[in-house]
Amino acid sequence: MSTFDDREKAQEAKFAHDAQLLFKAEARRNKKLAIWIAELIGKKDVDAYVSEVIASDFEEAGDEDVYRKISADIAAAGASVSEEDLRAKMAEFLAQAKQEVLSEA
Repeated sequence: MSTFDDREKAQEAKFAHDAQLLFKAEARRNKKLAIWIAELIGKKDVDAYVSEVIASDFEEAGDEDVYRKISADIAAAGASVSEEDLRAKMAEFLAQAKQEVLSEA
């Protein structure tokens, strides 16, 4: 029975570790995305905007809360970025962030 318990604990530890890495990668993706958007829409206080975007990710599970925040800010600024381009940029930044987080781990 000890072997089963050890395997269970190992799986739980791996799941927790993977979840932590994904959380870090998503936060880093949000930061990259916020910096890109801040430049695009002419935000003066980039650090404050980064904080806003990161905080928006805690509204609900998934990426839709961040997407809604970013797309609303783009529209309010009168800028134009298609949904396809915005989602592609989110995916690109997430891939970069995952690689960065994994290289640091």
